[in-house]
Amino acid sequence: MQPETSLRVNIPAEPEAIEVDLRHTAAIVVDMQNAFLSKGGMLDIAGHDISRADETIAAAKRTLTALRRAGSPVIYLQMGYTADLSNAGGPQSPNPRKELALCLMAAQPELRGKLLIWGDWDAEIVDELKPEPGDLVVRKSRYSGFAGTNLDALLRTRGITHVVVMGVATNVCVESTVRDAFFHEYWPVVVQDATYQAGPPEIQEASLFNIRSFFGWVTTSHNIAQAVEQALAAGVRAE
Repeated sequence: MQPETSLRVNIPAEPEAIEVDLRHTAAIVVDMQNAFLSKGGMLDIAGHDISRADETIAAAKRTLTALRRAGSPVIYLQMGYTADLSNAGGPQSPNPRKELALCLMAAQPELRGKLLIWGDWDAEIVDELKPEPGDLVVRKSRYSGFAGTNLDALLRTRGITHVVVMGVATNVCVESTVRDAFFHEYWPVVVQDATYQAGPPEIQEASLFNIRSFFGWVTTSHNIAQAVEQALAAGVRAE
């Protein structure tokens, strides 16, 4: 049996429901790495609250399980640097003055070479969300998944029009990627319970306000799982 050319679902969201074709929708998993989700990782070392990490991971798993069942491609973004920091930005770049891992390593000699270095534990995707066969991994060294990567090409060659985005931090790499997706003419849908912020709780709501007001739509993992289940059930009945 040939796969369906379209699988349309209506996902409850804010500011309004959005219809997507799951065959032309990709999941983008933003920086769900030990640095941001695990005790002893970069955010934890920096004193940020990561108490919602487990529930955020669970919501991401729920979302990915549903989208994989629908045949949607899954793309992981993996933030990090080479061991020599040659991709971090030199003296002319503001990145070393603002990116948290680089700032911490510059300020604390004992951390040098230990934060967000590709191949080391801190930069690895958490065990609970390891990529599966067929998933794609895009390494990046800036907040946006589109900055200096082939993400746009990967999406366009697969006919993707909508992106379902989850990850950390909502107000940094997630929002940066969503803004660039919008500027590249993709339709971003952010999974609220599969994200959390770097900073106090009100930062999460501020970022979600920006997204639902100006750049995309905001939904939940349960909404996506239910919409996919209904769409697949309807497809089986139609056959």
